[in-house]
Amino acid sequence: MTRKNWLVLAIMLLIGGGIIAYSLRTVNIHLLVRDFFTLNWWWMLVALVCICLYLILEGVVVKIFMKNRYPAFTWKDAMRLPPIEQLFNGITPFSTGGQPAQLVGMLQCGVDGGVASSVLLMKFVVFQAMIVINFLISLVIGFHFIAEKLHALSLLVLLGFMIHLAVIVGLLLVMYWYGFTKRAMNLLIKPCAWFMKPGRYERMRILLNEKVDSFYKESLRMKGEYGKMARVCVVTLLQLFFYYMIPYFIMLALGVHGMNFIMVVSLHVLIFMIISLFPIPGGAGGAEYSFSVLFASFIGSGSKLVLAMILWRLLTYYFGMFAGMVALVVKPDKIKHDVEGE
Repeated sequence: MTRKNWLVLAIMLLIGGGIIAYSLRTVNIHLLVRDFFTLNWWWMLVALVCICLYLILEGVVVKIFMKNRYPAFTWKDAMRLPPIEQLFNGITPFSTGGQPAQLVGMLQCGVDGGVASSVLLMKFVVFQAMIVINFLISLVIGFHFIAEKLHALSLLVLLGFMIHLAVIVGLLLVMYWYGFTKRAMNLLIKPCAWFMKPGRYERMRILLNEKVDSFYKESLRMKGEYGKMARVCVVTLLQLFFYYMIPYFIMLALGVHGMNFIMVVSLHVLIFMIISLFPIPGGAGGAEYSFSVLFASFIGSGSKLVLAMILWRLLTYYFGMFAGMVALVVKPDKIKHDVEGE
């Protein structure tokens, strides 16, 4: 990590601490402490296992993609990448730092840059597609609830969905209408030249064209690997499902019962969509507010609601970042280039 990254991490920890302190302003601290010490730690352990499985299954996806390309790519290196992604997603606006950080991690293992970029691109495509599928289901189940509770923020949920859907549609156009999509992209980015220096615009244009070419080549490979893609989709759906279940087990740990499991999971899907739209790293502020408002209907006690929000944030945001800091100091296994194959 660079000095700038460490600085951003420190700032995010301070912002997180500030948000928690602000949330505690109307809470009886004695009640919160009592709620903490009366937690059912077995349910908290289940919630912890869920976030661990979320990270582990992403490593499984990496391993599946790398199996034919680099058979010597180890499980240790596959499991090292998801925490690194979580760390850099957590300290960059709109979670933009995770992909480049994973690329660096794969290069450290001796993976060819083109292969690494292709694998990460396909992983991204599948992840986005599964998010859209989950969201469509959750929209049917829980949107009326979020519209009632969050009012204007419900529009952000729809906007988030449209952005994710647009990404998927754009990628599908590259796969099945390559020539047209490439021409359309170059036409759409032309107005950027009005606001950018010529050299910078040209570098951006070349980079975007390279990305489109890389994805198209990888999509040709993907079309002949239906079995692999099906396995990756199933694993990714399981990965997201474990993540979405975390609030349910946190509330069970707090002694909250009588909840509708499907509704809780669906609301967490919608919160995930809201977080992705906030420019502040980790969706700080928006994440806590959305959680508190939506799950207040399930948790009657104000102290339990704040405690649930804190525990949820610790597991879904800070746990991944601290795991990423550990992963950074783990030495990657170096592989030889001559083992690459199909």
